[in-house]
Amino acid sequence: MKELSVPFNKPYFTGKEMEYIRRVFSEGSISGGGPFAQKCQELLGHQLGALKVILTTSCTHALEISSLLLDVQPQDEIIMPSFTYVSTVNSYVLRGARPVFIDIRPDTLNMDESLLEGSITPRTKAILPVHYAGTGCEMDAISGIASRYGIPVVEDNAHGVFGKYKGKYLGTLGCLGALSFHGTKHLTCGEGGALIINDSRYIDRSEVICEKGTDRARFIRGETDSYTWVDIGSSYMPSDILAAFLYAQLEESECIIAERRRSWYYYLEHIKDWASNNGIHLHSAPSYCEHTFHMFYLLMGSRFQRDRLMSHLEGRGIGSAFHFQPLHLSKMARLRGWDDVECPVTEDASARLLRLPLYNGLTETEQNKVIDALLEFV
Repeated sequence: MKELSVPFNKPYFTGKEMEYIRRVFSEGSISGGGPFAQKCQELLGHQLGALKVILTTSCTHALEISSLLLDVQPQDEIIMPSFTYVSTVNSYVLRGARPVFIDIRPDTLNMDESLLEGSITPRTKAILPVHYAGTGCEMDAISGIASRYGIPVVEDNAHGVFGKYKGKYLGTLGCLGALSFHGTKHLTCGEGGALIINDSRYIDRSEVICEKGTDRARFIRGETDSYTWVDIGSSYMPSDILAAFLYAQLEESECIIAERRRSWYYYLEHIKDWASNNGIHLHSAPSYCEHTFHMFYLLMGSRFQRDRLMSHLEGRGIGSAFHFQPLHLSKMARLRGWDDVECPVTEDASARLLRLPLYNGLTETEQNKVIDALLEFV
């Protein structure tokens, strides 16, 4: 493969990551639940105004914990968009749940809230909106419907750490929210995530689940003289080495997002006329949503045009990527009989979407190379 002069993604380092990691080694606490994990949880909780934050090894694991907290059982139904990553669905299928896929809106590519109520049945156990590209779903409508039927809402906020919907942070609008700090995200520790708990009913059990099903958290606080197995659980806490890396990123979150904002708007300013003249739709968000500049995507006129542009960019040393493949069309969905749905917007968007390079440290010179390549594409 040709070496790329402008890669699709590149991890960003604030400069303090190694300093904090060295502190972990010098203090000798490298396992999960250490001092830096506590610092991350406290800082995130303060920044988001969340009731409780639990650091996890991934967003996938945060979603798995949510399925345990909701006591998901075989044949329970979970409503989610088909346009999402497999972690969203796997976290509940592992508990025996049946996913009910619904289509997305053509403007934001988020769950189409107008289809939600018609998908609810007596078996519906949870609703999982996914804040695509860090733009908030229509949470007022989703939460209103969920409240009428008494159904919990779990936000998959892998793209939207510090994004807002009508002034409120994404991940704090449902009873639970899941965050990602994967290497492709704007805030990262390579592999990591967090569970946001916004309903006090889930706090005590979440501690047990994350302590392998034991009441060790109560033992550490001196509330019992020993600890034992009391519930199901697993090992969800990241090493404090990863937490130290993440803490450096969280400290600089405002600067990191501000830099991405600059790059995002630089693209927008220089290609909006080209896109308009060629019938290409650009990522946009409603005025009441503050997205996270997690990605900059184009919706091309067709799959053929998308694939041709990807080849064109690669030929000029520029990385790009398409994104989610519709889950309802997957081999797994066909095998389990979960494909009997119609999601035309999902299928259309998936076939036409192209993501441009966007990462902290992306220079205007590099962006100009991408822009020039786009402007010469016909």
